[in-house]
Amino acid sequence: MSLPEIVSQEQWLVARKELLAKEKELRRAQDALAAQRRRLPMVRMEKPYVFEGADGPVGLLELFEEKRQLIVQHVMFDPSWDVACKSCTAGIDQLAEKLQDHLGSRDTRYVLVARAPYPKFAAYVEQRGWTLPCFSSYGSEFNYDFNVSIDASVKPVYFNYRELPELKEAGLGWIADKPGEQPGLSCFLRDGDEVFHTYSTYARGSDFGGTYGFLDLTALGRQEEWEEPKGRAVHAGAAIPQFE
Repeated sequence: MSLPEIVSQEQWLVARKELLAKEKELRRAQDALAAQRRRLPMVRMEKPYVFEGADGPVGLLELFEEKRQLIVQHVMFDPSWDVACKSCTAGIDQLAEKLQDHLGSRDTRYVLVARAPYPKFAAYVEQRGWTLPCFSSYGSEFNYDFNVSIDASVKPVYFNYRELPELKEAGLGWIADKPGEQPGLSCFLRDGDEVFHTYSTYARGSDFGGTYGFLDLTALGRQEEWEEPKGRAVHAGAAIPQFE
């Protein structure tokens, strides 16, 4: 691996300003994308999913624990496996212990859901020292309906918004070769006792981190208000201002 070119401070500053312009352009595009994501329509959840948790069986509504929003991380953990996916494990290892508190201050809860039976999943969570609440979807259609458990004998193959012919064309036909698990994040919004699905992201699109990164995936966004120097208020849910 080659090292960066050695230049003078003046040359470095020119290159850094050029990169800064591109970084600001990317940030503006990300903010615009987050705003568009908040405007997505939503789908009413009507199927009575049952999950197993520390306190026994619960429904999707109970996963909110009175919060307005819910983020579900689909953890790759097939019932026949002894441990969860290494990539999922590494990602969860890096989630700060206080993540739930920070999300909770924005009326949002984060949970882990895997298809492995609850005793096996809970034992693994304890072994890793994770503090996020975990639930098993074993025996329900939840993973299949959200296309993170792929099995052509259960449901036609569909992953990351592509049907099998599209997956094959993209060189991803191997996904259908045998039953398997895939990563993802799904967001839900509660209105009274009704639950709505607002967003799901898969594969590389599910690589988000930090409170703001996760909140940007939700329908209500960051739920902040701030004042521009000229006094123009920005609506709740707006991204952090990017000072030019």
